[in-house]
Amino acid sequence: MKNLGIAAALAGGLLLGAISAQGKLPAPPPKSDAEKAAEAEKAAAAKAKDAELLGKYQDKAVANYKKGKGMAVEPPKPMPASQSGKK
Repeated sequence: MKNLGIAAALAGGLLLGAISAQGKLPAPPPKSDAEKAAEAEKAAAAKAKDAELLGKYQDKAVANYKKGKGMAVEPPKPMPASQSGKK
């Protein structure tokens, strides 16, 4: 009984998939010159903004590197024998 329900669900899914594969969306209407120009202008503005942000964050990363790990760190000075705890 349980197998019959699984088989029916599987058959229904296959039938639904076959029907939906046959349908196609219509092609979008061609864009006018004004729409193409507006889209290109919007893409150029987004590209310029992304380049500006990339430069900003690269500069921030370099400053952080120089501040933390890029500078030479002097090794600690050895303690005098009188303070080292050795007798």
